[in-house]
Amino acid sequence: MSKEQRRLAAIMFTDMVGYTALGQRNEPLSLLLVEEQRKLIRPILSKHNGREVKTMGDAFLAEFSSALDAVRCSYDIQQAASEFNMSLPVEQRIHLRVGIHLGDVVDSMGDISGDAVNVASRIEALAESGGVCLTRQVYDQIHNKFELVLESLGPKSLKNVSQQVEVFRMMMPWETKPNDISHNDTTSIAVLPFANMSPDPNDSFFADGITEEIISALSNVSGLSVISRTSAMSFKGTTKKLKEIGRDLEVGSVLEGSLRKAGNKIRVTAQLITVSNDRHVWAQSYDKELDDVFAVQTDIAKQVAESLRVKILAPEMERLDRKPTTSTRAHTFYLKGRYHWNNRDAENIKKAAEYFEQAIKDDQDFALGYVGLADCHEILATNWGIDKSENHEKAKIMLARALEIEPDLAEAHTTKGLVLMNEYNFAEAEKEFRRAIELKPSYASAHQWYSHLLMALSKPDEAHREIEKAVELDPLSAAINTNLGDYFYLRREYAKSLEITKKSVELNPHSPWILFSLAIRYAKMNMRDDARKEGELAVQFGRDSIPSMEKQIEVALAYYGGDKQTVRRLLPDLERHFGGPMGPPAVAIAGYHFCIEQKEMGFEWLERSYSMKEALLPMLRENEFFDSVRTDTRFLDIFKRMGLK
Repeated sequence: MSKEQRRLAAIMFTDMVGYTALGQRNEPLSLLLVEEQRKLIRPILSKHNGREVKTMGDAFLAEFSSALDAVRCSYDIQQAASEFNMSLPVEQRIHLRVGIHLGDVVDSMGDISGDAVNVASRIEALAESGGVCLTRQVYDQIHNKFELVLESLGPKSLKNVSQQVEVFRMMMPWETKPNDISHNDTTSIAVLPFANMSPDPNDSFFADGITEEIISALSNVSGLSVISRTSAMSFKGTTKKLKEIGRDLEVGSVLEGSLRKAGNKIRVTAQLITVSNDRHVWAQSYDKELDDVFAVQTDIAKQVAESLRVKILAPEMERLDRKPTTSTRAHTFYLKGRYHWNNRDAENIKKAAEYFEQAIKDDQDFALGYVGLADCHEILATNWGIDKSENHEKAKIMLARALEIEPDLAEAHTTKGLVLMNEYNFAEAEKEFRRAIELKPSYASAHQWYSHLLMALSKPDEAHREIEKAVELDPLSAAINTNLGDYFYLRREYAKSLEITKKSVELNPHSPWILFSLAIRYAKMNMRDDARKEGELAVQFGRDSIPSMEKQIEVALAYYGGDKQTVRRLLPDLERHFGGPMGPPAVAIAGYHFCIEQKEMGFEWLERSYSMKEALLPMLRENEFFDSVRTDTRFLDIFKRMGLK
């Protein structure tokens, strides 16, 4: 009969940084430090109910029945090591790193083995000196129970582990905060807009497109942190120095270049520069036929990674080498589509859709063309309320085709996640967002939309992590910064929300919806003159595209001013705008009815919101509009029907 037993355990693996090198230089000292390390660790293990499985030279293998015990033990070990080192000379200090994983282990006569042990040992190697790394499995068990911040490092490929593993690092209290450090990490990179040197100024779309596609190619490399297009393109035609740009974007490297297109010939120049010392790391010129543009983009991505000493993993290399289309015409239509898409107003989105349709007509296997069309249809449906049902279904059809052609296309998984989230299919949406982030960790939209989903799932800490990551990747995006402001507003941190939304307005001073958000923030802080001023600007800039903006502002300011009589008087007129272009959402009208104590009408409008699957409805749990009805069974029933706990 076999004596092997399987069980679930939290595995902790520790080792000493630089031990092998120290042993070669001074073997007696290395042995002494190993003994000191064991004296330090063993009492802490016992305190946290850990079992020492074995030591292997400088390494410790321990197991715990509780993930929380393992994490708290790891922190106490690093704290003890930090205190131990304070009074000692550098060569006598103990520098530890710790990895923790939760999984199935095989116990054979007191020793343990299995994938869980392998993963713990692999992620321990990712920890910094004095640091602790843990896997998503551990994080999910302890993130609401442990006091320190746990920062995601994204999905990591580990040796002898078939799938990527999401890894988190423990932010130690004695660490200097990242924001207090000058940003010298050269693997964080911004691609500045390539200058259009073509004889025809109308070819600027091509230079912008090349920039965007190089950003996309570099974003496939998990070892790089790449600033998104929106922030990078804000420096088009800038006279700012590279150090200023690096400081604004918090990057250590900048790629800049130019494109000249004449007929079927292109010349692309590119140069990689280190921000801290303005040093040129790599430069190259390419004289090619237009058909070879993909090879140019791929080579630039590879040269940048090599210059920054970042390894491109095999699946990433495969994606880099894959041509999105063999048709130059289809590619040109696609670039024109993205050029219009990036303007984001309804007319430009419709124009973008026309170009994407031409692209897939020219090449029926052009996956990115289908994703472009899906983006247009879904945003027209959800953001603009245009032919909502029809456009939503078209988006689903386009995404199915894109993923049939290219199953590991991050952009397609991201938009599919958005579509599923808008259908209240939250479990499948989460799978899509996580897959997209695994495939392209630097894709800001995936982090942005995933944060919305996590808020709906009542995971505010994780939502905060994702929206902060989106801001890090796209710091000058007004939309993403507004979403960060929305996060703090829903968390009722109103002063913080106000400051962030003011920054969003600086980034896009003509957006009626961002101005609307700012007016609400001011009103909530009882700064009524400022609220009225921003509301007037929202009406001014939204007059043509949002006929109901004036009424929406009037009712909102009355609500936040506590003027229930005015809300009651204006609400019927606001309701008449429901269903019109950019009209008020049913969920907001429901909130106003609850405000004036018309509970039955409020629930009628909530049911209407549910039947239309409005995007704002899943945020009910956080929204202050509904504080007065939180315990009502009808309110709780809506959550149940949405599949939310």
